[in-house]
Amino acid sequence: MKKRVLLVDDEANVRKALTTALRRAGYETREASGGAEALELVRSFQPEVMLLDLRMPEPDGMETLRRLQQVDGPRPSVVMMTAYGSAADVMEAMKLGAFDYVQKPFDVARIKQVVARAMHQREPNESAGVARRQTEERTDQPGLVGLSPAMQEVYKLVGRVSTTKATVLIQGESGTGKELIARAIHANSPRAAKPLIPVNCGAIPETLLESELFGYERGAFTGAAGRKPGLFELADGGTLFLDEVGELSMPLQVKLLRVLQDRTLVRLGGVEPVPVDVRIIAATNRDLRELIRRGRFREDLYYRLNVVPIHMPSLRERKEDIPLLVQHFLAKYGRELGKEGCYLSPAALDVLMAYDWPGNVRQLENTIERALVLAAGSAILPEHVEVHPMENEPVGAADGLTAIRIENRTMRDIISEVEREAIVRALRKERGNRLRTAKRLGISRRALLYKLEAYGLDGQEWE
Repeated sequence: MKKRVLLVDDEANVRKALTTALRRAGYETREASGGAEALELVRSFQPEVMLLDLRMPEPDGMETLRRLQQVDGPRPSVVMMTAYGSAADVMEAMKLGAFDYVQKPFDVARIKQVVARAMHQREPNESAGVARRQTEERTDQPGLVGLSPAMQEVYKLVGRVSTTKATVLIQGESGTGKELIARAIHANSPRAAKPLIPVNCGAIPETLLESELFGYERGAFTGAAGRKPGLFELADGGTLFLDEVGELSMPLQVKLLRVLQDRTLVRLGGVEPVPVDVRIIAATNRDLRELIRRGRFREDLYYRLNVVPIHMPSLRERKEDIPLLVQHFLAKYGRELGKEGCYLSPAALDVLMAYDWPGNVRQLENTIERALVLAAGSAILPEHVEVHPMENEPVGAADGLTAIRIENRTMRDIISEVEREAIVRALRKERGNRLRTAKRLGISRRALLYKLEAYGLDGQEWE
């Protein structure tokens, strides 16, 4: 018996193209031009998969997806389609139980691949889809800009994980927006009414961080005149965002591990365990596996934190998002600086697209703010953006090597981090080609392979 696919789109030519492609692939198909017709066909045709356009006359795709949850009997796996999506749309669709989300225009091979995966991975218990939806409220996330394939994968993960209690580890370079993702997870979760408390583990001295996180009892130390609840207790029922978790000292890692395991803590100077109901979202720009290898991070804590990993792509990995980000920052700072209506000249955009952005989105934001200040008229010209191609920059400024922290670190650690960063940069420039990378670095291919394994870089994609 042929597998059934329902195609829902208000554009007849889109439905026709999909019908032709999927029938050639061996699927039985039906078409619907709107949400109401689609819901009727779900009952009568009983498709295994539904391709659902987001932008349609009422009810639109998102509302159709909501109403689908109320349909009795078997329900299809839903693949959302749109040419005009946003970060909030992707996350909302995944929260409501969509299997995947694809951006128009798409190629036929991509659609057939997604449909095949949806057929293969369908849940045997169709009613489980209801459990995915904990809230019907849509929450737009300010600052989340970009619809590149890399960012869409991030939004999908946010949508899927937000309704669970799972601990999340967000990894990525500085300036990629890790805190924005943490806030998006919290805002789309059942804990949204409770606080999200961020704490930068690298910005608070170790002697103060323990009391800040876990609180203290009266007399615990000089100056402790009374009991003070810690950030874990203040976040009870909500979310604690541990930024730069790789900077935690080993003793604090032990205490954090105990809280994650037992869901209780002991205040500094106290003896009674205090129960806490806190979701942990951690973030780091460090390679925790490398820190584990050096004995600087506990392996058992890493696995407790890394339940759901989310990788934030660098800006150089999603350059197609630069025009959208530029428009976002022009609007934001144009209002603040009283320079609304300013625009980026094509030549200035070419400069931004050619740059590799070692400081990521944060650096681009600062660049656009500065350009608005420098521009005398409405047009932002190349001389206003003040960036230079990576190849022409001095080593260190381009590679970020001068930004490596050296305080309280051994020379071996500093050299290892510089070497690892140089290898990563060379791999990206050579698109993963090991032989050319070795030649660029002036070492043998065998030596490069040894260092890739030592630094945990083997097996990664660099295209």
